[in-house]
Order: sequence, then structure tokens, then C-alpha cells
Amino acid sequence: MIVFPAIDLKAGQVVRLAEGDMDRATVYGDDPAAQAAIFAEAGAMHLHVVDLDGSFAGRAENRDAVEGILKTFPGHIQLGGGIRTREAVEGWFDLGVSRIVMGTAALKDPQFVKDMAKEFPGGIVVAVDARDGMVATEGWAELSDVPVVDLARRFEDAGVASLLFTDIGRDGMLKGCNIDATVDLARATDMPVIASGGVKGLDDIHILSLHANDGIEGVITGRAIYDGRLDLAAALAIAARAEG
Repeated sequence: MIVFPAIDLKAGQVVRLAEGDMDRATVYGDDPAAQAAIFAEAGAMHLHVVDLDGSFAGRAENRDAVEGILKTFPGHIQLGGGIRTREAVEGWFDLGVSRIVMGTAALKDPQFVKDMAKEFPGGIVVAVDARDGMVATEGWAELSDVPVVDLARRFEDAGVASLLFTDIGRDGMLKGCNIDATVDLARATDMPVIASGGVKGLDDIHILSLHANDGIEGVITGRAIYDGRLDLAAALAIAARAEG
């Protein structure tokens, strides 16, 4: 199982939001590349980066920060936030991003996402962001009437690398990951699922690792690391034992 430490970008700074609310952002640093280097030193080989401003604007708003991270971090970078055109997808892959996360585009232009998944095998992750079981889009500002499982199943056999499932109500709140909903989604589809939202400590990592065979590919954690509640090196060690 992969542990993805998260770097969320807002106005060039490293932040974490509470429940996806841009007005409830906590700033953790103003040097994203340095933060990426800290995660690498702890042993992380995967990184989850989100251009929060881009999620709302529909285009890259923190390009310089992302490019700095790409130059610093030696492992694989998974990037999301407003990536909704072929040019944007190709541009980020050309710069060295390993996987692109698409959320709003998956709901509003699923054929585009399927085309990208076919063109870039193993490179596209579909973000399934949920509030009370329904899909949210546009940086989580809009709530659709589409159930999470229905959206996920639209991309079966499309060549999508993984589903990234976030329970918005728990994101950045340290309430604990919604393990039941995450595992249910993994069992309901044939795609690997990455858990996100609410991780509060090593117990979440351990329990998720026990479900690796159910299709849990990884887990994203941010605030718990920044607040000192989760030791990244320890989390990576637990996840490594779940391999296979």
C-alpha cells in the first residue's frame, strides 16, 4: 500500500483546508519544494500535490510551485487541480508528473477522461469526491445528484489507473478516514482505490493496510503529518508490510 503525503497549494503556499473550504485554510509553509524534500527524506516515494486555486479556476494557478516540487522530489508525483484540457495533461506529463488526477472533468466530460486514460496508460486517476455519498465537483463547491459508485463504474474498463475517494466531510478534520465507505467502493468496482480525507494517525494507516487485498492501493494524508499526529516514516513502514 502506498502512503501519499499531501502538498496542497494555495497562492504558492503549503496549506490544508477544513472540509474543502478555501476560507478555512491553515498555512503550513511558504516553500513547497522544501516540504517535498522533507517528505523524501522520510522515505516517501510518492507525493500527492493539489493546485487548490486551479481546482476553482479550471487551469494551473500554482505552476511555479509545482515545477519546484518536480525538481526537488525524486519519486512519483500525482497532481490534481483544474486539469481539464488535453494541453494541460500533456504539459504536466512532459514536465515529469507521474499521474494526473481528474475530478470535475470525470463528471462533466467523462469521454475526455477516458480518452486521456487510453492515451496515457496508467497515468490517469479519477477523483471521486463525496459528500453524503454524492459526488461533489468544482473544487467541492458544487454537489451533484450522482452517487459515488455510479460515477466510479462509468470508468471501469477505461484504463484508469485508480480511483481517489475523498469523504469531504472528514477532509482536514482529523476525524478518521471513512474506511467503510472506501472499502465498499473498492469492493464495488474493479479499480484500485486510494483513500483520502480525515486520516488522524497510524491506526487509520494500519486498518486500511489490512484491506489491501480488497483493492485499497494507497492513502493520502496531510494535516495529520503537519500537525505531528502521524509519523510519516512509521506510516510508510506499516504500508510496506501490506505489499502483495
